[in-house]
Amino acid sequence: MLIEADMPDQLDLFAEPEESEKIDIKVVSPDSQAPRVLYFDLETQKSAADVGGWGNTHLMKLAVGVVWDSLEQKHFSYLENEADRLVAKLRMADLVVGFNVIGFDYPVLQPYARDFDLQEITTFDMLVDVKRLLNHRLSLDHLAQNTLNAEKSADGLVSLQWYKEGKIGKIVEYCKQDVEITRDLFLYGESNGHVIYKTRSGTVKELKVDWKSADLV
Repeated sequence: MLIEADMPDQLDLFAEPEESEKIDIKVVSPDSQAPRVLYFDLETQKSAADVGGWGNTHLMKLAVGVVWDSLEQKHFSYLENEADRLVAKLRMADLVVGFNVIGFDYPVLQPYARDFDLQEITTFDMLVDVKRLLNHRLSLDHLAQNTLNAEKSADGLVSLQWYKEGKIGKIVEYCKQDVEITRDLFLYGESNGHVIYKTRSGTVKELKVDWKSADLV
């Protein structure tokens, strides 16, 4: 996951939605005929400032990577010394789904992939699609708040501090939550054909999306 507070071309952040119950996203039971969709996110050891800017994302190093497997219906977590296993897991996917995975997560992970180009994996990046449709960015947190009435428990800067303090368990749980939000946002868009956002003036709008996973594979 990108560290939004540091990133250039700042992601648009808006006011929180009105109070309401969290939307219940149902995760379907495994189907042997269904594609293996892996929802993926990672956290880094270093910030952009630590490595000399966003052009050096490949130097940030993996702290934790988390995958949720649609067929096995569970999370898989990987530390830096298990990065080769994370790469192997991603290569098993019929489809990898993430948020800024192409521009951030893959470049961070690429040094651990040796001779394999992660960009060859069939991948759907929700941020890329949202930017294509709106001509500007929205953060995962913004879309989660307005679409799912859910929000992240922390942010990338807090995760970096946890890494310095050796609180790896907290990073794993935070990353798992981000993966669940990523999954639930995608499933909502897939089922409903839209996600919900707010304009700069505070107007609530539906953004029509075409996120049928079977069509993306």
